[in-house]
Amino acid sequence: MADKNQRWFPVSFNNGRTQIDDEQRKRRRKKCLIYLFLLGTIKAGITLLFLLTVLRFRTPKFRIRSATFETFGYSAASPSFNTRMRAEITLKNSNFIKYKFPSSDISFYYNGEPVGSAFFPDSRVRARSTEEWEVEVELSAVGLAGPEQLGNDLRSGVLVLNGRSRLSGRVELLKLLKKKKSTEMDCILAIDLNRRMGWLPTPTRFV
Repeated sequence: MADKNQRWFPVSFNNGRTQIDDEQRKRRRKKCLIYLFLLGTIKAGITLLFLLTVLRFRTPKFRIRSATFETFGYSAASPSFNTRMRAEITLKNSNFIKYKFPSSDISFYYNGEPVGSAFFPDSRVRARSTEEWEVEVELSAVGLAGPEQLGNDLRSGVLVLNGRSRLSGRVELLKLLKKKKSTEMDCILAIDLNRRMGWLPTPTRFV
């Protein structure tokens, strides 16, 4: 007969299972830390790539692509010219965000003296694209000094003008990221009086 004073104590069989659970939790924590580290590294790499590409602001390239003439009247005997020109202007935006600029004008010069100007309205150029505009301008030699030089140029059959303009715009992303970026054009336009067309001789300087 069992001793009435004998005490019985419950025996736990969960110690081994608890140790296994603790080890599994530690492994899961380590995996989570590794995943978080890898995720942070990937995010840092994407941010760095973003800074090196999208936020690397480039100056848009602004130029005259071609020029044609509706009328062209000139006289080498009494040096003068009067013409209406159509010029095709291009703006290449190499940035990954759009470029906006206000209305501006382009002026043409002969030997540093103005002979005409054209106006074009404000616009925007999409990211990584080139936009084209066509402007009309009346060119006239009225009021120019040095008629002898002009007479020689007209007799040679080639009239050389300079086209100059400046756009003070900005690159913009969702109205949150803005950066002022100005572009200038200072190019040489050679006009073939016989063919009544203009071209850009080499070298041509664009700023």
